[in-house]
Amino acid sequence: MFILPIIFLILVGLFSWSFYKHQASLWNGFLALMALFTLAGNLIFLSIISNIKIIHLIFLIVFIITIVGLILIYAFHAIIFIWNGIIVWIRESHSLANLLTLILGIFMLLYPLINFLLFHKLIPKPYNSILELICNLSIFYLISLFVIFSISVWICNFYRPKSYKDFIIILGAGLLNGNQVSPLLAARIQRAIDVYKQQANAGHRPLIICSGGQGGDETTPEGVAMRDYVIDQGINANDVVAEEKSRNTIENFAFSKRIVDQRQLDPNSGIFVSNNYHIYRASAYAQQSGMKIYGLGAKTSFFFLPNAIIREFIAILMRHKIANLMIILAFILIAVVPHL
Repeated sequence: MFILPIIFLILVGLFSWSFYKHQASLWNGFLALMALFTLAGNLIFLSIISNIKIIHLIFLIVFIITIVGLILIYAFHAIIFIWNGIIVWIRESHSLANLLTLILGIFMLLYPLINFLLFHKLIPKPYNSILELICNLSIFYLISLFVIFSISVWICNFYRPKSYKDFIIILGAGLLNGNQVSPLLAARIQRAIDVYKQQANAGHRPLIICSGGQGGDETTPEGVAMRDYVIDQGINANDVVAEEKSRNTIENFAFSKRIVDQRQLDPNSGIFVSNNYHIYRASAYAQQSGMKIYGLGAKTSFFFLPNAIIREFIAILMRHKIANLMIILAFILIAVVPHL
């Protein structure tokens, strides 16, 4: 009777410890999800052992609403992804990356029909059941991993610095018209300025590092444009420096670390700022560069967020492609071995 509550408390304790040790970790999302499932299990158990009929009725209603809700959520997400893909295609560049949500939304709508035609009409037995099991296991794995990843991204945005920091790194993004700060980049800069002012009002002025090189379609390095923007907001020029050589997030941190070392600052006494969807993956790169720092997320426009989250998820999958390929291989063996 007391096993489920104990498991729930253990999971909450493990989650708290995991978040304390590493704010950006898939374990945070996994433990949080398991804690929620265990909480639901506790409520179901209490409903079953209870002799109060009204509780049984409430549980039945909640169960039906949950099943119907999951079906509606699936359809709603498909429609939202299609809508988002069209909006991103109109507002952003016409690239394959910006078509991700549109492709995913169309696939989600057509998958039940594709599943029926492919595995029950076109492919002969027993190959249809083998392929169907492989697909279903793979899709279940990817959806589960995506849910855990999404929860982890959401959780790591709860990080707040508990002490004064020596530096703030602002991660760059593409410039408008080759030399102008975009709204997305301006949101990052403003978040950094807010932290700077909060600490400056208490007598501590951290160094702001504007990190970003010059892209092929840009006339000014991102770091320089960002630094000018920060100074225009009234920040002391002596407290702002531009890092203008980096070409990606890994180099953002690597080259910013050189500035931190040159200024003889503590590499672990800093934070970085990016958009909320990017904090999770960027945290790993910060650790990789030798700085044990975490990020603060700036808000992202709703129309861009689904596409951005999916792109981040794909990047995480590719970063651990060997492990993911081994898991898919295990699914293939599970489906094939019984038919040998």
